[in-house]
Formats: sequence, C-alpha cells, structure tokens
Amino acid sequence: MRIHIKTTPNKGLIPFNYQPKMVGTIHKWLGINNLHGKPALYSFSWLLKAQPTETGLDYPNGAQFFISFYDDKHMKQVIRTILHDAEMFSGLKVLDITIQEEPDLSKQSLFHCASPILLKYSDGETSKHYTFKDEESGKLLTEKLLFKMEMAGLPEDESLNIRFAPSQGNTKIKLIDYNGIKNKVNQCPVIIEGKPETKAFAWTVGLGNSTGIGFGAIY
Repeated sequence: MRIHIKTTPNKGLIPFNYQPKMVGTIHKWLGINNLHGKPALYSFSWLLKAQPTETGLDYPNGAQFFISFYDDKHMKQVIRTILHDAEMFSGLKVLDITIQEEPDLSKQSLFHCASPILLKYSDGETSKHYTFKDEESGKLLTEKLLFKMEMAGLPEDESLNIRFAPSQGNTKIKLIDYNGIKNKVNQCPVIIEGKPETKAFAWTVGLGNSTGIGFGAIY
C-alpha cells in the first residue's frame, strides 16, 4: 500500500539535507514498533515540488511525497497518527492523504527513482558504494531484493533480474550527506524483470540499501 501526501507551504527555508528530519517525522508517526534494526520493508520519496534557492528549498505551494509499506498495519498506524499530529518540520503540515493500492505491474518493467538508490557492499572490513557504471550493480540490486523477499516470507522469484537503465532517462551520481556520513547514490531509471507480484513488492519496499532512511523509492 502507498499513501500520497500533500502539505502546507513551509514557513522557513528547508535545508538541502532535510532527510533526517523526514526520517524523524515518519518514526514519530509510526510510534513504538518493531521495525528498528531490521531490513526496512518500506520506502518513501523525497519532497517533490521544490523551488531551490542558494541556501535551501522552498515549497510555496506545499510539498508532495509518498510512503509505501509492505505491512498495511504500519500504514494504518501512520494514517491514524497523522490525523492527530499532522505537523512535520519547517512549517510543513499534512493537508491531504490519498491511498493507492498496489498497481498491476505485469506489463511494466521500467521504473524511475523518487529518491536516489544507495547500493553498497561491505565485507565487514571495507565497504564500497556502487553506481550504475559498475558491472556488479545489477546483481547486487537483485540479491538485495531477494533478501528482503525472504525476510517477508515470500517465495524466491528465480526470474527476477534488476539492472540500471541509464539510457532511459536523466541519470546522475550524487554524494548525499546523512548525519555526517557521505553516501554515493544513483538517480537513474531501473528495469525490473520478474513476476508481477515481485515487481509490486519492489514498488513498495524500494531498491538497494537504506530504504528506511529515504533511499531507493521507485514509481
């Protein structure tokens, strides 16, 4: 399930690195839960409709974003909390919520990023960030989604194949600072081949690492 949220205009410029504020807001709406410390079976987009300035982001007509959860009970908790506490940060306040059920993705294979994809691998001693320029990136994207499917108790999809598709739209490699940690991320379309229910799972939980802190949301 996915909810689309519209907000009021902001009351002060929003910093470019507002991501931790988004995470804090979503955790507030979730309340006490058992999601922390586990692979995130949810994803959320960055704030859309911004008017960038030299010192921050402005949303004179309000912002828009979406949140997707594999487990509907967490989504219902978020909606219930928003009805009582719609405040976000920098003056943003939820004005409207629209619920979207999982779409039929049987004929769709091309997806776009609503937040950039973080893809990294660590062997315990060293870690590497991968981009759409790396040959191994598709294999890692596929393996990470298969791992989340296993965590969710879903059967393995042997037909699953995920790869970046830089020729299908605007692409960019960004360096994003999250609480002092630099992350090399991919703003790049992806192709997902697999069963419709697998693609719907990816549409919900996102791709790559750290979807729970605002990376890897797709549409």
